[in-house]
Amino acid sequence: MPTTDILAIYGQSGHGKVIRQIALASGYQKILWIDDAPDADAMTFETFLQTDPHIPVALGIGNNTARQKVYLKLKEKQCKIATLIHPSSIIADNCYLGEGSVVMPLAVINAEAAVGIAAIINSHSCVEHEAQLGDFVHLSPQVALGGNVSIGDFTHIGIGSAIIQGITIGAHTTIAAGSSVIHNIPDHVMAAGVPATVRKELS
Repeated sequence: MPTTDILAIYGQSGHGKVIRQIALASGYQKILWIDDAPDADAMTFETFLQTDPHIPVALGIGNNTARQKVYLKLKEKQCKIATLIHPSSIIADNCYLGEGSVVMPLAVINAEAAVGIAAIINSHSCVEHEAQLGDFVHLSPQVALGGNVSIGDFTHIGIGSAIIQGITIGAHTTIAAGSSVIHNIPDHVMAAGVPATVRKELS
């Protein structure tokens, strides 16, 4: 259970709306919104700092790079960054979950896995034993990672993809939806297919 009943969510995107549902399911009673282009229901970050700077803040941003920018902004101002775990998820007692990460409904993180800072483990995804996920990683819904898989920082794994045990996927890489990864994938590429192959380099 949270130590306060109030949570701020930075980002009013669709991802932020999902974060709101996880927060409510986790025991938060009141949600505040922060946004760089706020509407009537939200405040700017500057207003938040002037009024409620001690309230924990969740990262409501799906894009990995944009999420890092907000994370660093919050850290610079010494804000408390919330880590959210939906109560329907299953997380081993000996795994590691980095600050600012979110684990969505029915996700599973198994023994001795490690998830980095501000990662997203989306609905129905499975992170198997001893897998290592870097910072600002995003697993889309229904992703399956086998045991001892390694995922580099800022990498995004598309919906319904499967990565067999022992595979290494580099940093800043995108795995397209529905892919089956059976060979290592380097940094800064987009890979797709069954089996997945590199289709292009990413800047």
